[in-house]
Amino acid sequence: MASALRPRSPLLLGRLPGPRRGACAPAMAPPRRFALELPGCTLAHFAVGADAPGALPDPRAAALLGPPGRSYSLCVPLAPGGDCAARVRAARLHQRLLHQLRRDPLQRCELSPLLCYGPGGGAGGVQHGFLLHDPSDSPDTRRALFSLLGESPEGPRLGEFVGDARRQVWQHLWELRDGAGWRQVGPRERVVSAPEPALHPVVPDLPSSGVFPHREAARAVLEACIPFIPEAQAVLDLVDQCPEQAQRGKFPVIAIEGLDATGKTTVTRSVSDSLKAVLLKSPPACISQWRKIFDDEPTIIRRAFYSLGNYIVASEIAKESTKSPVIVDRYWHSTATYAIATEVTGGLQHLPPAHHPIYQWPRDLLKPDLVLLLTVSPEERMRRIERRGMERTREEAELEANSIFRQKVEVSYQRMENPCCHVVDASPSREKVLQMVLSVIQNNCN
Repeated sequence: MASALRPRSPLLLGRLPGPRRGACAPAMAPPRRFALELPGCTLAHFAVGADAPGALPDPRAAALLGPPGRSYSLCVPLAPGGDCAARVRAARLHQRLLHQLRRDPLQRCELSPLLCYGPGGGAGGVQHGFLLHDPSDSPDTRRALFSLLGESPEGPRLGEFVGDARRQVWQHLWELRDGAGWRQVGPRERVVSAPEPALHPVVPDLPSSGVFPHREAARAVLEACIPFIPEAQAVLDLVDQCPEQAQRGKFPVIAIEGLDATGKTTVTRSVSDSLKAVLLKSPPACISQWRKIFDDEPTIIRRAFYSLGNYIVASEIAKESTKSPVIVDRYWHSTATYAIATEVTGGLQHLPPAHHPIYQWPRDLLKPDLVLLLTVSPEERMRRIERRGMERTREEAELEANSIFRQKVEVSYQRMENPCCHVVDASPSREKVLQMVLSVIQNNCN
């Protein structure tokens, strides 16, 4: 099937359709608040605007925004009430922008994740972007940004920060106008501190950007991807063959989750052999051939692919659980936890709190009787990975390089509800782990 599909279009800043700045579309009013990720995975919140009350910005943020050096904000615009296609375009532009900022001549600058959001919060109000800090304050940096952003018809929005020795900071915006080049827009506006919101700014957007509450939400994302990822149509064709609400049979269904190198593959095989169960895997074999394609895409596209894979697996579970027990190697919980850990910037304290609705199982996805979460210490995981020389996805590589990301994944797993994850220590011998797993299954599935 894949060989008959047309080649994928390359993702270039200048090829993403959208209204041209300074032409027929009015400029969108800038968000009034920012969340800047600082070293150590902490967040500094600040506001921009002459009418924004507050004190001087967080000293850690002021050190990045003001002198010495010069900083620039680059935020990808998303029109209020933007549809799914608009969110997909913005996510791909954000990813492409990241790749460009990591190249010469800009790679010598410091790059930090930056979110722009309105003071009222709510879904659809967040713009994703970056803070680029040039310690040398070279004029070549601004020229390089003008050249890069001039290739893109729809953004990103460029801001520049200036400060003084007293740690006061201001921002002014730049805009590309037809026939006039780059010009500053309006007066410079003061930067002040802002209170941290009760929820991380991206949390209201998670149901439409990675933790999809039902099949149609994920399906809409892949539909928007068909023009540039032809394999998306093949995935949707398989999803459309699945019942809208798959029902479990009379035999138990057990999902086994865990980070890479926790012994998940060994345990799932051993348990399925012991219970004479059918072993299924998510994503299923029928779409695994396209996994690498979707793994290279932004979170919203990547998670839509894995979410729809869960619905395909659900149809297989419904069929097989009428005849025997079913063991599932990863299911919805892994799809959700990686999305949460990726999208929620900062440390553990910024995750949605326990019992938040984002941790609830999708209402239209076949639910397992039991979910087991295999865990080992970070040191043991690394020893196993080094012994096996495993091929890893981008997110799995991030688990190794970023301990905070790994902890966010683990905590998100532990906050899942309805069904929750039963934690099993997978550090002992294979025989001991199998004995513990079978005991948990016997106690919970009879």
